[in-house]
Amino acid sequence: MEFSPIGIFYSEQKHRFETPRQGAFARNSGKIILNDDPDLRAACRNLEGVERLWIIFLFHLNPNWKPVVHPPVAPDRKGIGVFATRAPYRPNPIGLSCVELERMENGIIHIRNHDLLNETPVLDIKPYIPAADSFPDSAVGWLDRAKPEQWNVRWSGKAFEQMSWIAEHGGPDLENFAQVQLTLNPFASDRKRVREISPGIYAIGCRTWQIVFHRAETYLEIIEIRSNYAADELKPGTEDPYGDKDLHRLYFHAFTA
Repeated sequence: MEFSPIGIFYSEQKHRFETPRQGAFARNSGKIILNDDPDLRAACRNLEGVERLWIIFLFHLNPNWKPVVHPPVAPDRKGIGVFATRAPYRPNPIGLSCVELERMENGIIHIRNHDLLNETPVLDIKPYIPAADSFPDSAVGWLDRAKPEQWNVRWSGKAFEQMSWIAEHGGPDLENFAQVQLTLNPFASDRKRVREISPGIYAIGCRTWQIVFHRAETYLEIIEIRSNYAADELKPGTEDPYGDKDLHRLYFHAFTA
């Protein structure tokens, strides 16, 4: 069997840690650029008016598979057979995502609320049909017994301003990262770069940034965003392996001057 991608998906989410737990819980957007083939454009006829699509794709960042995985919501952190999960570590690295169709234009399919990463190869597209695809009362085995630790995430005015500034200047999407990493089991330090930096105050790392938050009774509030670089590391001429030190220098000037 040989499969050829029909197109490539593009979005701001590039790294595994930016992947939403499920696309239905995301607030993001992206686009599928179909191959330059008139037959593929013809295959998109009559998609107008379809609200949701099934996207079948390749987990292009996962070369190996695991028979047993450890989902973050597994009861008692027990291993679960991969076929009973949606983990990306599969014998054949095929993924399935239900997304919202936003619009189409000239071989480009714009979608939102997805759990795909940038440059994902797309294999097929199918319409989501509620009468055939929705079974809300179905049992899901071990997942019915899962009781994940879930939190609402809020932003202070200062943190929201900092997050928006970073995004506007080409930095990572920290809003999406915080939603993905802090909504579910936010204090799982064995899975996440999170630590308590003072009583009740925590920090979680995202590449070269640090999101600082505190724990209230029913929610987490993000207090501020810090650079993970020390001042000496941002001096002119220092090594810049991630190519983002100019952004951090601007950030220091904007928020600490």
